[in-house]
Amino acid sequence: MIRKFKNYNPIGNKELQAATKVIKSGKLSYFLGTYSKEFYGGPKVREFERKCKSFFNVKHAITVNSWTSGLVCAVGAIDINPGDEIILPPWTMSACASAILNWNAIPVFADIEKETYNIDPKDIIKKISKKTKAIMAIDIFGHPCNLVELRKICRKYNLKLITDSAQAPYSFYRNKIAATISDVGGISLNYHKHIHTGEGGVIFTNSDKIAKKLNLIRNHAEGVIKSKNKNTLSNLIGYNFRLGEIESAIGIEQLKKLKKEVKKKQKICNQLTNGLSGLSGLILPKINKDFTHSFYVYGINLDLNKLKYSREFILKKLKSKGVPGLSPGYTCLHLLPMFQKKIAYGNKGFPWNSNIYSGKVSYKIGTCPNAEFLHKKSFIKFEVCLFDLSQEDIKFIIKAFKVVWKDLEII
Repeated sequence: MIRKFKNYNPIGNKELQAATKVIKSGKLSYFLGTYSKEFYGGPKVREFERKCKSFFNVKHAITVNSWTSGLVCAVGAIDINPGDEIILPPWTMSACASAILNWNAIPVFADIEKETYNIDPKDIIKKISKKTKAIMAIDIFGHPCNLVELRKICRKYNLKLITDSAQAPYSFYRNKIAATISDVGGISLNYHKHIHTGEGGVIFTNSDKIAKKLNLIRNHAEGVIKSKNKNTLSNLIGYNFRLGEIESAIGIEQLKKLKKEVKKKQKICNQLTNGLSGLSGLILPKINKDFTHSFYVYGINLDLNKLKYSREFILKKLKSKGVPGLSPGYTCLHLLPMFQKKIAYGNKGFPWNSNIYSGKVSYKIGTCPNAEFLHKKSFIKFEVCLFDLSQEDIKFIIKAFKVVWKDLEII
């Protein structure tokens, strides 16, 4: 029988009280899509943004109704034009690639590192072309991408850096929160993240120029530019990506819990690593020097050279011992039907298959061999984000692994 773990839920009475107060006020949103005081939202939106600026130590924090919206804003705010290329890893949410396509730009996939599962700087360099304008790096599972090397590449080739810290909201590089160490970055407030508002996101930047565009894209830019009449921006389309007052009130309370909730996940995952570290053939999460890990997912890689069993067989045995939350592989965006068959525009394919196509973009099998092998053969994710694990639960997981290893005589 599969053991039932307690569901992770950081929402409590403080959030209930905050949301109730907003509901009783009758003002659930204050945004107006023209340049006015209300262009920047209501009191709770602006308070939440001020508190995010202070907490994350960043010049601008701009809320949105989802992190998908945040990615669309981020790409649009760095002067991307049709046909420009943005390099990203295949191990991430589909929204990362679709945010690029939204602006008629081209997603170019670079392989991932075997140890951190983040985008590989060495493969990025191979994928750079004359059309490359930016890198979108994902802090996958909670471990920050290689910010040192990525920033070097961006300086050398004059590229913008977008970082997606949806799964790493309180991960650090040295003394800085990783989400803030780029031209534009941000976090998700989706319901299964470390903290959440149901749906939502926060974009970070230290650039006044980028911040102005982020605010415009969030809130009907094409109409606001005319009424504001104080800038030279033109032809910038905007959306309704505005976060409400209820979500912002909840976010204010959730932000107070972020540090505690991440440290709780770190403690749990460190205990798992200590308990499983003696098992042959298990490659457990690595944390690079000067970085911290938020542990949205506890990633396990199998050394198939040391194991005589397939990943699926081992997973079957672990599930037979009652361990929930384990699943094979992750995702390979470049192998999705959208990119393999180019079905979005029928048989004619995407518009970037025309004369703007650089000839260097490839989505074939073998484009990202590390990602493909890990996905198909050796990677197992434990979705620690879903559970509020007790000490007994942690002991149960470790014991189950050890029993399976003993039963299979894995030495």
